[in-house]
Amino acid sequence: MKIGFGYDVHRLVEGRRLILCGAEIPYELGLLGHSDADVAVHALMDAILGALALGDIGKLFPDSDEKYKDANSMELLGQVIEEMHKNGFTLGNLDMTIVAEKPKLAPYIPQMRENLARAFGCDTSKISVKATTEEGLGLAGSGIGAYAVVMLEENP
Repeated sequence: MKIGFGYDVHRLVEGRRLILCGAEIPYELGLLGHSDADVAVHALMDAILGALALGDIGKLFPDSDEKYKDANSMELLGQVIEEMHKNGFTLGNLDMTIVAEKPKLAPYIPQMRENLARAFGCDTSKISVKATTEEGLGLAGSGIGAYAVVMLEENP
């Protein structure tokens, strides 16, 4: 088994869509980033790459490369999952926490879990997505952060 941890944070701004785990969340602000800025998927990709000791998403998908401008993070996740399989591993489970003061994310968590399970080709029982606030401390509404932990299992 291998365990990986990932973290990412993006600023909330006007004029952008809010995408988390591939789900579009209706909100007046979105996340600023070179790609679609799906902060949760970025943390997850970093966790997988970390478990495999392959660096981080900046190494694989540099923001200096225009081909990743406005890229769909779920598609990038697919490439990271392919890399995981090429290295002889499958997902044991993942646990993610999204940190946001607003909007409330609970209604969208089932869709997020389904999107991730589809990407990994697994049951949602292996996918945990939670949301919390920082009670007005920390990001305090100016951004959204995400933490992800994965356990990868070596193929027999």
